[in-house]
Amino acid sequence: MESKKLQNIGGLCAIFESLIYITAFVVYGAILVYPEANSGVTEELNFLSDNYITLSIINLISYVLFGVLLAVLVLAIHQRLKHNSPNLSKLAFVFGIIWVGLVIASGMIANVGLGTVVDMGSKEPENAMLIWSSVSIISEGLGGGNEIVGGIWVLLLSVTAIKGQHFSRLLNFLGIIVGIAAILTIYPLEIFTEIFGISQIIWFLWIGVLMMRTPFIPIEKYEIRQETV
Repeated sequence: MESKKLQNIGGLCAIFESLIYITAFVVYGAILVYPEANSGVTEELNFLSDNYITLSIINLISYVLFGVLLAVLVLAIHQRLKHNSPNLSKLAFVFGIIWVGLVIASGMIANVGLGTVVDMGSKEPENAMLIWSSVSIISEGLGGGNEIVGGIWVLLLSVTAIKGQHFSRLLNFLGIIVGIAAILTIYPLEIFTEIFGISQIIWFLWIGVLMMRTPFIPIEKYEIRQETV
């Protein structure tokens, strides 16, 4: 894939990532009303059954599609940063790819578990909810409950961009905030998750627009130009 085309596609993917975040916030925060923690088994099962299609689609979009788009973005940013700080950029790339795998796995496990729970809910409601509890723990542990791996990726590539004077200072500073907030989600405080979510939306939008609008000259072409001067 040509360098310029990859940068444009990567930028477009970043913008779509931010839109997926916004969509998930709207659906989970305003459209779907989860039963309270002390609700009975029947009420929780009814919620999962009644909203099965909606939950499946939003999981597919928020995790699987998000992960696919993220893979393209990780590759595009790595291509842009790899020449100035090869080792640091490679390390960021590794964490980015790990995040891709975790996010996709989280969504697939959530959807398979949801289908299983809905199928057996009418026959064995208690066992079904035990399975759902296990599925939720695994899914949250992989990619929903904390954002450490993604935070390390953003933090590392922001440091790499600062060293190579890529992007803008404000964007790189925002990336550091995103990374630190994500790493702090290891603590059970909602404030860190909220800071990460909001700042990540802005970061995705910003870097997406920048990648599509800022010319990218591969190092090989830059060296040829220098030699002909």
